[in-house]
Amino acid sequence: MNKGRIALVLKGYPRLSETFIAQEILELERVGFELSIISLRHPTDKATHPVHAEIKASRHYLPEYLHEEPGRVLKALFSTFLRPRFWKLLPVFLKDFLRDPTVNRVRRFGQALVLAREYASDHDHFYVHFLHTPCSVTRYASIMTAKSFSISAHAKDIWTSPDWEIREKLADADWLVTCTKRAASHLAKLAPQAHVQLVYHGLDLTRFPSPSDMPDRRTGSNPSDAIRIVTVGRAVAKKGIDSLLEALARLPAGLCWQWVHIGGGPLRDELQAQAQRLGIGDRCDFRGSLPQVEVLETYRSSDLFVLPCRIDENGDRDGLPNVIVEAQSQRLPVISTTISGIPELVTSGENGILVEPDDVSALVSAIEELSSDADKRKQMGALGEERVRSGFSHKQTIGEIVDLLNKSLAGN
Repeated sequence: MNKGRIALVLKGYPRLSETFIAQEILELERVGFELSIISLRHPTDKATHPVHAEIKASRHYLPEYLHEEPGRVLKALFSTFLRPRFWKLLPVFLKDFLRDPTVNRVRRFGQALVLAREYASDHDHFYVHFLHTPCSVTRYASIMTAKSFSISAHAKDIWTSPDWEIREKLADADWLVTCTKRAASHLAKLAPQAHVQLVYHGLDLTRFPSPSDMPDRRTGSNPSDAIRIVTVGRAVAKKGIDSLLEALARLPAGLCWQWVHIGGGPLRDELQAQAQRLGIGDRCDFRGSLPQVEVLETYRSSDLFVLPCRIDENGDRDGLPNVIVEAQSQRLPVISTTISGIPELVTSGENGILVEPDDVSALVSAIEELSSDADKRKQMGALGEERVRSGFSHKQTIGEIVDLLNKSLAGN
């Protein structure tokens, strides 16, 4: 039974680093929504996850750069500029442009015209992931077409967007969901009249079943069977991987370890060079982006998951990284930091250890402590898995988004 036609607007699709979005799309299809995926950018990842192959929604791409598809942009402009709602949109755009006089702002306007012309009539509601660029395009298209829209906000899009823009977007949106208590509180304070709701990213636990076997009880004392440490995350500043490399280089000489990094990102070459400078390059394995099956295999062969997140200079930060949820589903004890939503999942001393961002000495102590104590790793891993399986299943969280979408569709 069709529950409504929704245009789901994304910055890029498909992306290996956004499995949580793909899983949500699949669940929305399963409950009966008719979805179209409309992306601002073409994919850059060479591989995809199994979940992407299961999604039936049609894929569409807006002009990534306006000059690359001038015909689509001009057709959209000529077909809309005589309509009354174009003149309702224009002052909104000009007000935004005066505060943000950038080429990117003009690109959002052009993409919004194409979105309005080519896709609005076939859909009842816009649902956009990310509060920054994709939401700007969606908001402009909503004003142009009088179609309602709603937002799923995450991390960078919240903390690097100007307050004025967040307030105005929330004033126009039906509702917004976000994935951490800190983000929800921040957004609710900026826009007290808006409907802001906390909805954690749920993990499809059928794709991350409980491991039947655990790694050997390594203690870092055997050079031929070293402690296996894993980090999954893009090579960007907010992940704090440079701090982790500094910590690994300071570990006691007698502690035998190997570290694996999974993820692409602009700093990958720089981090590899740093590992060489620190004299630990032979113990660090940079594997790049990998499909979910290979990520799962790496979790299961590892002893410890480490992701020392920080707040970047531009304010960017993680929310609650899904890779931490994945790692804990596989009974891996987690070492991370106290920022954002991480303490909402990891209780330091119980199912992992949290340190302050960029505290390399504390990071060294935490890695050394858990590397040499297999019993503590086992206990923390078990508690972490229990926490994830009791409170972070996608089956529990998708219902809240379904209810919100139904209310928006009923109001159209």
